Amino acid sequence: MAKKLVIKVTAGADAPERCSQAFTVAAVAVASGVEVSLWLTGESAWFALPGKAAEFELPHAAPLPDLLDALLAGGRVTLCTQCAARRGIEEKDTLEGVRIAGAQVFVSEAMADGTQALVY
Repeated sequence: MAKKLVIKVTAGADAPERCSQAFTVAAVAVASGVEVSLWLTGESAWFALPGKAAEFELPHAAPLPDLLDALLAGGRVTLCTQCAARRGIEEKDTLEGVRIAGAQVFVSEAMADGTQALVY
């Protein structure tokens, strides 16, 4: 089993099931003791902002704010640099604990020994 898990979530409210699956898998991995790095890209970038996760609804799914809180507490959450720029999001706007980083950091994390990368 990989010791680290890097998950890139590209979907937000535009594809709620895919979005929820990414956050759920990431949170379960954190709860299982796996080192997790969740990347918010595309429409999921909005969830780096306070209150945005609370606006997300999907029947029969864990509440997104709870999943995000678990990830911020036990893993790493990164907002894609270009995705943030396209949406006018700056680091000062984001939830505490969210960093902004680009493709070089993502590739470095995804290619590290003992790492499994997933894209949703």
